[in-house]
Amino acid sequence: MNWKDRCFLSLDEEKLFESSGHRTRFFELLDCYSDYPFFTKGLCKCMYLSAWDEEHFAIMLETLTAMSLGRETDTGDMRIQGETLAEVQPDAEYYVYQLSNAFLDHKDFTLPAGAAIEPAQRHIIDQALKASKIIDTI
Repeated sequence: MNWKDRCFLSLDEEKLFESSGHRTRFFELLDCYSDYPFFTKGLCKCMYLSAWDEEHFAIMLETLTAMSLGRETDTGDMRIQGETLAEVQPDAEYYVYQLSNAFLDHKDFTLPAGAAIEPAQRHIIDQALKASKIIDTI
C-alpha cells in the first residue's frame, strides 16, 4: 500500500473525517497532488484542514493548481500567502491560518489560552492537530 492510501485509511480509521464531504474533498486533494515535488506531510496536514468546508477547499484547490502549473518545488510561496491571509482575518480564522503555517513550517502549534474562538473552530483545530500526529507517523 502506498503512502497516500495509508494516510487516508489511517485518518479514516481514527474517524477524523467529519462528513463524507470532508473525506471526499481531502482524498481528491491527496490523490491529485501527492506526487508533486512540493508535496510534504505539512502540506498534507493543510489539505486535511482545508477539506473541512467548500470555501477553504476552493482556496486550497486554487493554490495547488497554480503551484502545479507554475512547477513549484516547495511551499514557500504558499507559506507567504498564508501569513498574508492570516493577518487580515478578524476572527478565529486567524488561528486556522496560523495552524496551516505551523504545518508548513513543521512546527508545533498551541492555541493561545485567551484565544476567543467559537467551539466549532476549536473543534476543527483540535481535530487537525490529531490528524497531524497521525500523518507524522505514516
